[in-house]
Amino acid sequence: MAEAAHFQGMSPSPARRWLRRTAALIAGAPLVAGLLIGAAAPSASAADEPSGSRAVDVSLNTLTPVAPGKNDTLTISGTVTNKGKQTVTDAQLDLRVGPRLSSRTSIDRAAERTGYAADADAPAVDDKYAVKFPELVSGISRDFTLSVPVGELELDDDGVYQLGVTVRGQTPDEPFEQLKGIERTFLPWQPEAAEKKTQFTYLWPLISSTHLTSETGSDEQQTPVFEDEALAAELAPDGRLGQLVSLGSKLPVTWVIDPDLLATVDAMTRNYQVKSGNTTVAGKNQALAEQWLNSVEAAVQGRKVVALPFADPDLASLAHRGKNVSGSLSHLQSATEVAEKTVETILHVKPSTDFAWPVDGAIDSSIVDVATSAGAHKVIARSDSLRDDLPYTASAARPIGGGTTAVVADSRLSTAFQGDMLNAGSSTLAIQEFLAQTLSVALQDTDNQRSIVVAPQRMPTASQAQSMARAVEALSAQRWTQPVDLIAAAGAKPDANATTKVPSASRYPDRLRKQELPVHAFRDIRNTQNELDSFKVILTAQDRVVTPFGRAIDREMSTTWRGALVAAQGYRGDVRTYLQGLTEQVQLIEKSQITLSGRSATIPVTVQNRLVQGIDHLVLRLESDNATRLSLDDDKAIAAKPIKVEGGHSQSVKFDAAANANGPVQMTAQLYTEDGKPYGKAMHFTVKVSEITPTVMLVIAGGVLLLVLAGVRMYTQRKRAAARAETAEAPEDSASDDAELAPDGDDPSDHAEQSSGDIDRPDPGQASDPTPNTGPESGDPSGTGEKVDR
Repeated sequence: MAEAAHFQGMSPSPARRWLRRTAALIAGAPLVAGLLIGAAAPSASAADEPSGSRAVDVSLNTLTPVAPGKNDTLTISGTVTNKGKQTVTDAQLDLRVGPRLSSRTSIDRAAERTGYAADADAPAVDDKYAVKFPELVSGISRDFTLSVPVGELELDDDGVYQLGVTVRGQTPDEPFEQLKGIERTFLPWQPEAAEKKTQFTYLWPLISSTHLTSETGSDEQQTPVFEDEALAAELAPDGRLGQLVSLGSKLPVTWVIDPDLLATVDAMTRNYQVKSGNTTVAGKNQALAEQWLNSVEAAVQGRKVVALPFADPDLASLAHRGKNVSGSLSHLQSATEVAEKTVETILHVKPSTDFAWPVDGAIDSSIVDVATSAGAHKVIARSDSLRDDLPYTASAARPIGGGTTAVVADSRLSTAFQGDMLNAGSSTLAIQEFLAQTLSVALQDTDNQRSIVVAPQRMPTASQAQSMARAVEALSAQRWTQPVDLIAAAGAKPDANATTKVPSASRYPDRLRKQELPVHAFRDIRNTQNELDSFKVILTAQDRVVTPFGRAIDREMSTTWRGALVAAQGYRGDVRTYLQGLTEQVQLIEKSQITLSGRSATIPVTVQNRLVQGIDHLVLRLESDNATRLSLDDDKAIAAKPIKVEGGHSQSVKFDAAANANGPVQMTAQLYTEDGKPYGKAMHFTVKVSEITPTVMLVIAGGVLLLVLAGVRMYTQRKRAAARAETAEAPEDSASDDAELAPDGDDPSDHAEQSSGDIDRPDPGQASDPTPNTGPESGDPSGTGEKVDR
């Protein structure tokens, strides 16, 4: 970006500037000479140790006020640390005010410079404001506070000035005064409010990574299951999200919220479970979640809220890897639809869903197409993606065709707090440079009011959020900026000279492309969605399954998976495995070989439903692979019956079968949805047909009769033998009794028995085999040798 143009009408007095430069050169000459002498003959032992302006580290921990007025006193506090091996004696810490920086580019260059330059760093302010240290021992840090009235800084025209805090001193090896350390920062100087202020928009994101699983309890409330309790740490008052809400509630910012975060925290306000090994334990942070949600609701009242699509889908991954996988873009549409309802239900404010925010504001034509496919008409881009070739910073909004507006955030300001802000010195430097850049923008073209937008990182840390808040708060005096919300910024009059041409896909940054979800991730998502679609049609309470899994699938496309592709794959696998486990709760109970005796019978097949809700709209088909031998339903090879089973129950379905010939027949039972799609695994079993014909029955009956007659004959013979034995033993006088016997010697009773028709015979009728147990508690295969009902 060409920004070398000087501020219009802001040049300092030439005479005064010449005097200051001359004084700087004269005052700096001894220091430069000292540096040259020190550099000419370094000792061997000091070759690798910090030397010159790097021997003493200077850290600026606070600078107040960050944008002083005419009557203020500038106070800087910090630490100095001797990084060298020798003690620095007669050390003196000074403040130096450099020249006014005429452009944003000159600010960049000054921030990058590390060594001392006499013409750029200027002479020290009056010695009476210096801080003196008799000695700085090697490796020891010393605190300092330096205060100088602003009037002593000789600030001329409005603009950005470079400040330098330097340490001078000497060492035993270099017994002359040298510059030993320096730290630079910037001082924005505009004591009076500008007539035309820059419109300033700061986005305040509430986004987190995925914490909620697709699993829920079987109770009426469907108790949610969390991966862990990590979200509670973020919600705590000193946590990342706790700090964002607390700080943002006091600032004129536009809230940009992922509705998934709200839904997740809302789930925490009630009973919830947390994974712990192979089981779950009860969550304990309901009060913390309730408190955080109440704070967010209070903070956004009367403010503009932008709702991202649910779970903040990765638009670039969708555009580059997912759009050619069928069904991928439909998830973006549903995520957008549920976003508005979620925010309105939980926060009781109506959000705008008209904005899309690609990662780092990097766009190309395909990303814009995907972003707008779900109804968004405004895309938040960044100036390092949609580049202007202008000597000034153009307003953020500009049309890019097709009724779409690109809101181009300033890249320098948007990345100002991405570093480690835990260090107070780093935070102070970042804040001062941020304010300097905003003033530089305001002074580029004072006749035309412009609008700038800042879109920081999606998930700032607590320390980054604190630095961001201090910077935004510093602009509250509104001397060169005035706050506006994102909706107003998007509607601002565009700059006719600003770039409106969207970059091609080849210009998308490689570092971002490497972080995208791979194509197979979208195939996994499609497969899970297909399984869900097949499952939901059989359910009588679809919302209990569709809602948690639908939201889980949205989370699988989240931007927060960038840089964590292994974890993303694990999450997708867990979602699909859990869904498959539910679908398998509806199954056919396995059967082994069964026997069919007779010409006709019924074949039972048991459907088991171990879900807590009922199932319907299923059809059970039974197929015989040899209808000539065993047919179903009037000589058919396939029979079908509708299935409807209550939750936690089983249903035994009986099919009429007719045997036409003996032998084994392979049977296949399969559940189908009403649209003809197979559901679950097919169940195979064998029916052994053993038909008994009338001729065979006659032969069996004749055989039984012969056995009965043979038994009677044996009985009578044994009885006669017993009678003869008694006669032989009787006295001679009993001979008269023998005359009472029949002439042929037979016992009359034998004739009576033979003529009797009351002989006991087995009942030729056989009871049918008992019906197989199909109770809901039995999911085991039936035993071998099972017989079908006749």
